[in-house]
Amino acid sequence: MIALAASAWYLPETSLAVAGLPELATRSETERATCAALGIDRVPADDTLTAAELAVRAGRRALAAAGLDAGDVDVVLTVEPRAPQNLVSSEATRVQAMLGADRAMAFSVGGLGCASLTPALLVSRGLLRADPDLANVLVLHGSKPATPGRYRHPVTVNGDSGGALLLRRRGELRIRDILLETNGAYADLFRVDYRDEEFARWREECTDPAVYSFRLAVETRNRLRELVARLLGRNGLTPADVPCYLTQNLSTAAFRNWSEAIGVPIAKACFENLARHGHLGPNDVFFNLSAARESGEFDGRAVLLTLSPAAAWSALLVTTDDTTSHEL
Repeated sequence: MIALAASAWYLPETSLAVAGLPELATRSETERATCAALGIDRVPADDTLTAAELAVRAGRRALAAAGLDAGDVDVVLTVEPRAPQNLVSSEATRVQAMLGADRAMAFSVGGLGCASLTPALLVSRGLLRADPDLANVLVLHGSKPATPGRYRHPVTVNGDSGGALLLRRRGELRIRDILLETNGAYADLFRVDYRDEEFARWREECTDPAVYSFRLAVETRNRLRELVARLLGRNGLTPADVPCYLTQNLSTAAFRNWSEAIGVPIAKACFENLARHGHLGPNDVFFNLSAARESGEFDGRAVLLTLSPAAAWSALLVTTDDTTSHEL
């Protein structure tokens, strides 16, 4: 078990209307209709900010909320961006230097796209268990689209964001259980061929739309259903014991599908953030948790679901009580 001591976000003040995205002019009528039906009105966007800058701005806010400074951080754990600013150089130590966390050790995790926050939580839990000298692990991510276009047909629309989670051994808000599953059969379902193209021509493509819309969709429903059942079961809970189910912001259709699969409604915070901010990559689910806490929709227990067409699926149990039976 690990605790969330503080969380913070940085979203650019500027935003783009999804209906006015320039890449839609080159899309087919069917693709434009798919984009319009996602349930996303606007996305935050600032092309002058890099993923590292977004992450660091969120990190500073999280430290301030916890009453700490950068010198108090023991580990800077970066959830790697989909497209780093430079190849070969270290994005992880760049973020460390920008933050000023000179005393910390820094490295990155990822490889699972939108679900890459879950490996960061697993690593954080392992570090805090293994080394008694470590107290504060700062998980950071800057979410930027991998290509000049923000519309990822047929999935979602990407916004810019920075997210930060400050993790400790103990605290009021506890991440009590973490489950993660992956399937390499979908590793190349989405990709960007970039080696022989200038950035302006980069475009993410779904290599098999039928596999995404049908085979992966069915597997996702089954995986989420089984993950939630296993998560609740090993913590001595029933679906009715958890009033708040949160997930990533992809589309309203995705929310309906996942709700049907697990048999409970997706929290309103997800729908509201989807419309206002679109998809914020790995930052989505804890950003939604923060919104649910502010609105009162989160009342002591929540299940957080993340998934990626990479493909990966995860489920987290977050609580503010001591009533669950499965201690990690």
